[in-house]
Amino acid sequence: MTSQAADRPETVGASRRSKITPEREQEFLDAVLEQVRECGYEAVTMEGIAASTRCSKSTLYRQWKTKPQFVAAALRSHRRVRFAGIDTGSLAGDLRRAARVAGEWSGKDTSLLQAFGHAITQDPELRTALREALVEPEIAALREILRRGVERGEVDAGNPALEYVPAQMFGVLRIRPVLEGEYADPDYMVRFVEAAVLPALGLT
Repeated sequence: MTSQAADRPETVGASRRSKITPEREQEFLDAVLEQVRECGYEAVTMEGIAASTRCSKSTLYRQWKTKPQFVAAALRSHRRVRFAGIDTGSLAGDLRRAARVAGEWSGKDTSLLQAFGHAITQDPELRTALREALVEPEIAALREILRRGVERGEVDAGNPALEYVPAQMFGVLRIRPVLEGEYADPDYMVRFVEAAVLPALGLT
């Protein structure tokens, strides 16, 4: 009897979940990430999201049982590969273009990473979702850019700098706000690539 009673809410929740339209669900997912950016992960509550999206708190809990699950779903819904499709015909050109693209999104992506703070070290699901949404797709696309450069003979496959290009690109995006109080905008990122990344690869 107890087991059946415990199972019933999940069955009801599953049937109700389908009543939310994809557009409404995306509204919830967009709202939670916006609040994370503005207030920091720790300050975000299901109550606050419910108020901002004019829905009941129970609606959110039927969709996502906990705040970490809710935020992880939001991150996955915003998975983008911004370096995908970059192919200027040369490695130097591709890296300059990737730098500009990274700078265009620096404010949003970097502020989101910063907003999670200590939480991503404590919650494996959040950490995985964050990597899947913001880090791994871009690293894979960047490595593809580098691979094409090696295939074209623009850089030697044994060049030790190849391994560190993703760390350089993502590192400067994260550290400039700390060191200088400004996001790494497109012009800054291009200058960085021209001054540090291209010379390390033997390119100009």
